[in-house]
Amino acid sequence: MIQKQRFKETEIGRIPVEWNPNIFSDVVNVNPKRSLKKGAKAKHVSMSDLKEFDKKIQTYVVKEFKSGSKFQNRDTLMARITPCLENGKTVFVDILNENEVGFGSTEFIVLSGKSGKTTKEFVYYLSRFSKVRDAAIKSMVGTSGRQRVQNDVFNRLTIALPPITEQKAIAKILSDLDQKIELNRQMNATLEAIGQAIFKHWFVDFEFPNEDGKPYRSSGGEMVDSELGEVPVGWEVKTIGDILELSYGKALKESNRRPGTVPVYGSNGQVGWHDEKLVDGPGIIVGRKGNPGIVTWSHTAFYPIDTTFYVVPKGPIKSMYYLFHALRQQDLPSLGADSAVPGLNRNMAYMNCMIAPSIKTMKLFDTHLKELYTKVQSNGEQTHTLAAIRDALLPKLMSGKLRVPGVSKLPEVIE
Repeated sequence: MIQKQRFKETEIGRIPVEWNPNIFSDVVNVNPKRSLKKGAKAKHVSMSDLKEFDKKIQTYVVKEFKSGSKFQNRDTLMARITPCLENGKTVFVDILNENEVGFGSTEFIVLSGKSGKTTKEFVYYLSRFSKVRDAAIKSMVGTSGRQRVQNDVFNRLTIALPPITEQKAIAKILSDLDQKIELNRQMNATLEAIGQAIFKHWFVDFEFPNEDGKPYRSSGGEMVDSELGEVPVGWEVKTIGDILELSYGKALKESNRRPGTVPVYGSNGQVGWHDEKLVDGPGIIVGRKGNPGIVTWSHTAFYPIDTTFYVVPKGPIKSMYYLFHALRQQDLPSLGADSAVPGLNRNMAYMNCMIAPSIKTMKLFDTHLKELYTKVQSNGEQTHTLAAIRDALLPKLMSGKLRVPGVSKLPEVIE
């Protein structure tokens, strides 16, 4: 027999009878005290190390602590500055050892569970809940483009809080989805590294298969001198400008980013979705402003915004796989335009040299890479589906509109 869900009326609306209204800062530690001596070497996380709506910290550096937000494992870092908060820069710390303290940008708000009231992982998902995020965004003050969340917003924000047992169950459901997403990310990183290794073996070491299927150079393949050193006979060295065009992306205002299935790319990767394409895929995006020279791959049709270039082949080399990996070998980020905002100087990029292999070798390379990138694309599509499921479940679970079956039968375990 299905038990009817019971609710009660509160000052914040109808909530499950087992839940209670609480002031956010009464049940969550906001910027908890962490000890780290000045001058100590510690792991440092910058805002750029956080990816939009990604639970894990992907990169960090070790540097001397002078100032900044301090955190421990299982703390949540939430961006407090626009547009980073709106873009979803919020992570769950898991890069530290036991009792180790790290530090990061002063633009992070550090959140942590409060003993007997909230679990640490539940706090992470609570920080992703629209009710909390919207309140933080509305509290922002400051000059245009540099507005910041005010910490006292958490003293005024009332949330509906489930018992500890249900917090654990909610976090488990959402965390399982995030773990699968992270597994797909790691798998794709491995597949992409394999693709880069194949490129290096063939087009840097020149060990592509010869007519007998043996490594070309080490099997005595004929080489000739060029301005880039020795290259296989029949291959050429050309400028990037001879091989491809870097076309300008198109401005897309936030208000026009309509929901859809077409990925929108900025200078540091995907920044959203749209319902219309600008370029057929697969394709290559190159950062123009903000993160100049960053090279990104799109499996499908895409929309590159005006902080980017996109690649259009203009010669006999049509292999997008080859062009993608060859451009990643170039030191494009160093070719900055002379302006207040860092940018890639397209004309300087065009003057760089690139090897133009034989068409036969590139076609064989395409065959090898297509299988790898088909798997990468499949993992990416699965990740998109999992993220959509997670993002649909999160507000329902956090508001009590959707309950975890059988959770009331579990013992109350205090973290």
